[in-house]
Amino acid sequence: MSQRSGLLFIISAPSGTGKTSVCKELLKCMPDLVPSISYTTRLPRADERDGMDYWFVTPQTFQEKLDKGEFAEWAVVHGHLYGTPVDRLKKAIGLGKDVLLAIDVQGAERLGKVFPRVITIFLLPPSWEILKERIRERRANSMKDVEQRLTRAREEVTHGKDYDYLVINKDLATAVEELRAIIIAERCRTAHVLPREGMGLCCREKQLS
Repeated sequence: MSQRSGLLFIISAPSGTGKTSVCKELLKCMPDLVPSISYTTRLPRADERDGMDYWFVTPQTFQEKLDKGEFAEWAVVHGHLYGTPVDRLKKAIGLGKDVLLAIDVQGAERLGKVFPRVITIFLLPPSWEILKERIRERRANSMKDVEQRLTRAREEVTHGKDYDYLVINKDLATAVEELRAIIIAERCRTAHVLPREGMGLCCREKQLS
C-alpha cells in the first residue's frame, strides 16, 4: 500500500472552553500528531512563546502574508487577525502526517472547502454558567472584552451541530481521552486508509488466497 495522505483534525470552541489546554494535553499523549501554528496580530500572553503557541506578528506583516496568499484561512477574532499558513499544512499532509488545528468556526468552514480530508470537532463547556465564570476569571479580560466574548460564544455554539463530533470538556483528562479515541478511529476508517484502487486489490487478494 502507498502511504496515505495526512488528515486535518480541527478543534473549535467558544472562548473559555479550555481548547488550548485540551490541545496541549492531546499533543503530549499523541506525539505523532503535528500541531498547526497560526499567525496572529494579538500580543502574547504571559505563558505563550513565539513559534510555539502562535507566530506573533504586526498587522502590517500579517497583511503582507495575506496579500501573498500564504494563508489557507484567516479571520478576525476579538479584534485580532488570525491566519493558518497553507504551505505547512500541504507539506505535512503530503508526508502522511496528521495535523491538529485549533481554529474558530469561520476557519473550520473555509478549510473544509480547501482540503478534502478534514475532521471537525466542537468542544463544549459543561454549562453556560461555567463558561461565563471561566471567561470572567481571566484577569486579562476587561468587562467590555468579557461581554464581547460571551456574545461571540452564544453565536459560535449554534455552529456545533455542523461539526462531525461534539466533546464536552467537563473534565480535562476525559475530554482528551475522547479526542484521542476520535483520532484513532478516523485513522482506521477505510476511506482514510486505502484509496479505492487499493481496496479493490485487497479484496482480490482475499479471493485468491
